[in-house]
Amino acid sequence: MGITERSKKRVQLWKRAVVHFALCFVMGFFTGFAPTGKASIFARPAMISSNISDHLSPRPVESPQQVAADVNRSLIAETPIVAMAAAPARPKEHTENSRFISQEEEQQEEEKEPKLTPRRFIIIVTPTSTKNKFKSVLLRRLANTIRLVPQPLLWIVVEAKTESNGVSEALRKTGIMYRHLVFKENFTDTEAEMDHQRNIALKHIEQHKLSGIVHFAGLSNVYDLGFFDQLREIEVFGTWPMALLAANREKVIIEGPVCDSSQVIGWHLKKMNNQTDPRPPIHISSFAFNSSILWDPERWGRTSSLQSSSQNSIKFVKEVVLEDETKLKGIPPEDCSKIMLWSLRFHAAGGATTTKHQINQ
Repeated sequence: MGITERSKKRVQLWKRAVVHFALCFVMGFFTGFAPTGKASIFARPAMISSNISDHLSPRPVESPQQVAADVNRSLIAETPIVAMAAAPARPKEHTENSRFISQEEEQQEEEKEPKLTPRRFIIIVTPTSTKNKFKSVLLRRLANTIRLVPQPLLWIVVEAKTESNGVSEALRKTGIMYRHLVFKENFTDTEAEMDHQRNIALKHIEQHKLSGIVHFAGLSNVYDLGFFDQLREIEVFGTWPMALLAANREKVIIEGPVCDSSQVIGWHLKKMNNQTDPRPPIHISSFAFNSSILWDPERWGRTSSLQSSSQNSIKFVKEVVLEDETKLKGIPPEDCSKIMLWSLRFHAAGGATTTKHQINQ
């Protein structure tokens, strides 16, 4: 009896739960169709009555212009994009003319914009002498000048092999792109040592085929920064006058070409006997040349056989520069007599003045 009573109670509990669930579901279903607020129930008849009165009341007769204006206003207010799209189409000729005008304006803007031309590469070669006690000071002074020259630029410094690292340390601090070349040979003649160092630099340029304008810059040279801009204008060979200044002397010596515009027509001569010399001396810092003459002489109308392996590069350059004056371009081209380079001659150790380097053929 106890088991049957328990089963009847469980059935009754399930029946009650099902009835409650069904009632809740039916109530929720019908409440979903009921209106959300009381105001809508009472507002509906008022809206119906107003619509009936509007239909029954006589309307004033409107003119067609007012109707069109109202329609246009409604269209502009509601759909501005449609109104813009509905603009009258332009004729084909007008669109073509506008295209031509826009192309002409673009061309004019391109012409107004400055055309960027790449700067020519400059290769500065500086030999150093072990007998010059002012070498480190002059090297730093020259480095401060070269640092102000716009890139691209390469500074090749040559020196004899020593235990001191002063030159290499000074070059690292300059912030200039450089190459430090060292040789082991010993020289008693300063002029021969300088030519040997220049020859080492030219061999390095030839071996690596460095393309640019080569200029020999002595440690005692003083430059106008505009000089390097003129240097980049040289195509093959270039030359310019320079002033030689001596310490404790009020005398200035001018060496270099005499020009008519950029054409070389003569030379500044120091001695009268130089007039008989068909190849007058030129200061080593008073000319520059295109480096491709070293590793591609045929490009400039010279056979490669002229530069034999036994002949040093500096001698080859000297011969080429003084071979034909018509190939030399005087700089600056507007006024070749303008001095943009000075060489300071001061007393070295022992009271002797530093020698000047010339091309003597």
